[in-house]
Amino acid sequence: QVQLVESGGGSVQAGGSLRLSCAASGRSISAYTIGWFRQAPGKEREFVASIRRSGSNTYADTYADSVKGRFTISRDNARNTVYLQMNSLTPEDTAVYYCALSRAMIRATNVYEYDTWGQGTQVTVSS
Repeated sequence: QVQLVESGGGSVQAGGSLRLSCAASGRSISAYTIGWFRQAPGKEREFVASIRRSGSNTYADTYADSVKGRFTISRDNARNTVYLQMNSLTPEDTAVYYCALSRAMIRATNVYEYDTWGQGTQVTVSS
């Protein structure tokens, strides 16, 4: 029912920044957990960050160790959009980035915990 569309990917040099967007349509995502994952060639899809509702009007974030301090996840409920601000990028961040929705309003860091996925957006970081 809900559709997710990622945008904002591109090519940057090491040390640069990008902001990815995950725009949802079909239903409000304000009450659901939204996660960002990435997949590099020959590698498994891995968790990057997620944001979930922790109260009636509060949210909580979770980050993979590899991106802590560099990436920030946020959401704009009025726009039904989740963002991933990526700073201090390195070539190891090169991957296709996906956003996904989990109907369970809990911390979720595994692929199997998510129901709906976007098409992905390519991020390439050169040295």
